[in-house]
Amino acid sequence: MEGYIVQLIIFTATYALFSLGLNLQWGFTGLINFGHVAFMTVGAYTTVLLTLTGIPLPIAVLAGAALAALLGLLIGFSTLRLREDYLAIVTIGVSEVVRLVALNEEWLTRGARGVYGYPLPLDKFNPNAFTRGGMIALLTVVVGLAYWKLWQWVQQRLKTVSRPAAIRNALVWGGYTGSLVLLLGGVGVVMQQLKLSRALSPELLGLGLLIALVGVGWVYIAIAKTLVARLSEWAAGLALFSVSLCSILGLWMYSIGANALYNYSYKAGLMLLLVVVLAILFSLLEWLVRSPWGRVLKAIREDEEVAKALGKNVFWYKLQSLMLGGAIAGIAGAFYAWQLTFINPDGFIPLITFQAWTIVVLGGAGNNVGTLLGGTIFWAYNTLTRFVLKDIVPLDDARLGAFRVMIIGLILIVVMMWRPQGILGKKEELTLGR
Repeated sequence: MEGYIVQLIIFTATYALFSLGLNLQWGFTGLINFGHVAFMTVGAYTTVLLTLTGIPLPIAVLAGAALAALLGLLIGFSTLRLREDYLAIVTIGVSEVVRLVALNEEWLTRGARGVYGYPLPLDKFNPNAFTRGGMIALLTVVVGLAYWKLWQWVQQRLKTVSRPAAIRNALVWGGYTGSLVLLLGGVGVVMQQLKLSRALSPELLGLGLLIALVGVGWVYIAIAKTLVARLSEWAAGLALFSVSLCSILGLWMYSIGANALYNYSYKAGLMLLLVVVLAILFSLLEWLVRSPWGRVLKAIREDEEVAKALGKNVFWYKLQSLMLGGAIAGIAGAFYAWQLTFINPDGFIPLITFQAWTIVVLGGAGNNVGTLLGGTIFWAYNTLTRFVLKDIVPLDDARLGAFRVMIIGLILIVVMMWRPQGILGKKEELTLGR
């Protein structure tokens, strides 16, 4: 269990880092990028191929980020002076071109056979007891700063809402979520005990359960709307409940991560390195988006004609955002490769881009804290359904994977209809559909 949780932390942090680049491009600048995985691909392959030639890991990572930024420069020069939909179309095409190049240019990328056996960070590191204590202390400092930042956000949020209403709403949403989880768990136990999967065809039983779950969902939505109509600022309650739930989950994962560092392994060291890098880049992005440079990006997102009228070089700012977001995705690609210890073109499919979109939309566009929250919720859902759905829906692994994607789509539809700005986002900062 400890090893699995450590891997889950690594995947969550990697996708959160990857999504931060997309949030900079779309959430803060309004650039619609449907090929974000191309930057991750370039970063991953550049890093591992350079390290195989003997280049130190830090230099290889920086080179991967630089090449990913260069790819953003090439895309931007060809599309950013055109309409936004051209950028969306070109980025999809570029991501597939990059993947096909990695698949066919075997002299460079080894093609479908993939790349393996490359150097890994902290792979041969054997810390003593004092060093392990220092690593645990470093993890504690990072987690403590994260909770301090979260507490600042909660305080700021509570200043704009009435505390009783927010608390009541959080309790209401907690009751609904807990009841729904208990209902799903009960259905799974009953099916497992009664062996219903043997009596009915899997397709018929799966369809019936899907209809039942949709029906239960709509009932919960109807009840929630009725009660929430009597409570003010229900959205604040939902956001606070989500943050509280993820905070509790974070403390549990921190305890497991600290124990993994005490019983040191390669994955534990990679986890610490990734968490530190994520914290540094998150702090840098927070500083940038609050600086005059970040305010220009937001102005471009809202109305670039106004930014032009104020004398700002809109094209240059868009290009900077696209390149910086690509560089961050390139760094995420290096950690993605180190986590898998083997990469091939099939590991960089377009679905990865849309998982990042799910994270950004769920957490809230234009909010870096929301991106981290969205990544946590996404991977928590991904992990829970991997173990729970197989007892509820009697499908094989391939069909169960497709069913999980269907559930994600259903959740996104409900979120976009009910709260299109995401959990922590602001509705006025949306850019799609304008």
